[in-house]
Amino acid sequence: MAKALRDKSPSSIASSRPRGKPVKTLRPLKKSARKGSRRILLTEAEIFEVFRRFHAASPEPKGELLYVNPYTLLVAVVLSAQATDAGVNKATPALFRLADSPEKMLALGEDKVRDLVKTIGLYRTKAKNVIALSQRLVDEFGGEVPGDRDVLETLPGVGRKTANVVMNIAFGHPTMAVDTHVFRVANRLALSQGTTPLAVEADLLRVVPPEYALHAHHWLILHGRYVCKARKPECWRCLVNDICLYPDKTPAP
Repeated sequence: MAKALRDKSPSSIASSRPRGKPVKTLRPLKKSARKGSRRILLTEAEIFEVFRRFHAASPEPKGELLYVNPYTLLVAVVLSAQATDAGVNKATPALFRLADSPEKMLALGEDKVRDLVKTIGLYRTKAKNVIALSQRLVDEFGGEVPGDRDVLETLPGVGRKTANVVMNIAFGHPTMAVDTHVFRVANRLALSQGTTPLAVEADLLRVVPPEYALHAHHWLILHGRYVCKARKPECWRCLVNDICLYPDKTPAP
């Protein structure tokens, strides 16, 4: 069985600051959109600098869900909908010890799966979806997780965000899985003005430099989880504070 992958501590992007001299004001590569007199989107050069710093601080960011293979990753992400990664990680080790393949999950049955994940919100619906998607994988894909986002989205309990996570982590595609953290950070940083997850995803796919695209959504998730928090962003320890266009920055305590 493959070793479970996780990042036990918050990513170092949470508190790292770039070393050396302060970064000078970057010359725009193209004119930014403006609203009145306030610029509302980062320039191409500034976007590059944002992700350069994220990469410098944490070159190989990891998702925080526990999993042992593409199938258990898929199940973990399905279980994480409207729940925290930490909460899911409390339930899944016992589940995955018993069932690390769709065949084993079906052998467990819905009642046993439901009992094992009952600490997770919406556990009844999620247990039903886990069994249903496992059945589909056995019946139509030989028990393997398909490496196609459109196909993944047809599985029970799998939406676009879940499919993007699986495509990124399991298959190495530079997808942008937009959760609440990515949505918030992308708008605050002025990487996007999207009002829906799909719009933010499209903007990120367009503006993130290709060399940083594979890990971009991990950096944004971790930054939102540990620094750019919803209620009180910790702007004083943000490594891109000087670039971010968010007007209501929180002062140091």
